[in-house]
Amino acid sequence: MNFIEARKLVHEFIRRDEEDNVESILVALDGVDLDVRQGEFVAILGHNGSGKSTLAKHLNVLLTPESGTLWVDGKDAQDADNLWDIRQNTGMVFQNPDNQIIASVVEEDVAFGPENIGVPTQEIWKRVEKSLKSVGMIQYREHSPNRLSGGQKQRVAIAGVMAMEPKCIVLDEPTAMLDPNGRKEVLDAVEQLNREKGVTVILITHYMEEVTRADRIYVMDNGKVVMQGTPRAIFSQVETLKSYRLDVPQITLLAYELKKAGLPVPDGILNRQELVEALCQLY
Repeated sequence: MNFIEARKLVHEFIRRDEEDNVESILVALDGVDLDVRQGEFVAILGHNGSGKSTLAKHLNVLLTPESGTLWVDGKDAQDADNLWDIRQNTGMVFQNPDNQIIASVVEEDVAFGPENIGVPTQEIWKRVEKSLKSVGMIQYREHSPNRLSGGQKQRVAIAGVMAMEPKCIVLDEPTAMLDPNGRKEVLDAVEQLNREKGVTVILITHYMEEVTRADRIYVMDNGKVVMQGTPRAIFSQVETLKSYRLDVPQITLLAYELKKAGLPVPDGILNRQELVEALCQLY
């Protein structure tokens, strides 16, 4: 069963040139089709301006389409009566955790979401403890968020969304402001929620290494979905990705260059272990 189903989704922005006082139309989404099954980990890739963040905001109904259809958890996203239910069941995590953290103590920040949707007090603190454990931050529950690293703050932001018990989390470039260690912390927490808790995950990013963990990948360019498939299928098409101004994981690129040099290495190598095994089979 699809948790999210989009058909021919279109969204336009009016762009105004202040100097010439001229308005133009920017098509941010241009006939997008998207299917995400319950419990799936889907990554959406794209260069800056490809439309991926605009799409993310539609999935939580922060934006509504100009045309086309979007169904989230079996509900029509264009019906205003469904907005509350969709937003409760589809949590958003944004690029900068400082924009989502509002309390001076970690556990109070995580409690903020469920408190605002009317969850009873005793249940709130059960959810706070459960959510902080899920992202590996329970030992920091009484700390100030200001004293945490970027990766730890982002995990607190994820815990705050988890405390509302959504069926799906949409992460809009959640590691863009983090160092490599922080990025790994956040992705490990997200993958654990997906694999162990069955939470549907939609990861919007332009970091290629992050999406090798996904079940499926969509690639966007100029508001359109231009590629879709498993990570191995997508990263087997190095030249096509380059044509959309995207890179591939470094280890995938190394394997690709070795193959170009004449070694019979398989397409779509995703990690170091796969490359080592492929090279060992040659000798």
